[in-house]
Amino acid sequence: MEVGLVSCTKSKRAQATQPRELYMESALFRKARQYVEANHDTWYILSAKHHLLEPDGGQIEPYEETLRGAPVARKREWAATVRDQLREEGVLTGRNRLVFHAGQDYYDELQPLLAETEVETSVPTAGLRFGETLAWYNERL
Repeated sequence: MEVGLVSCTKSKRAQATQPRELYMESALFRKARQYVEANHDTWYILSAKHHLLEPDGGQIEPYEETLRGAPVARKREWAATVRDQLREEGVLTGRNRLVFHAGQDYYDELQPLLAETEVETSVPTAGLRFGETLAWYNERL
């Protein structure tokens, strides 16, 4: 099974809504969501505040929190929680493949923890700048 992991974005709707809709103010999130829905078996949102979110989960309020520029200790704590949540979801078994559609702050500390599991990971947009990442999605949608 291939699982897409999309990071949250700074731009959010002004009112509480399901996670899949909360970040739709961001062009990058819209493109990543469209891509993962078309190309992966399932997907989750990586939230700086809420950790791992199911796209169709309960409503959440807009928030102002990011991992960008956060201390490494905070990122490591966040990554350990996300790993535990992925394990609880049954994603960290068998031949599953996790594909990050996220900024480096959302996978740097998580990937080493996932290396201890059976899953493969990849980051198709690693090293691309914002505009290049949007172009990557545009070329594939």
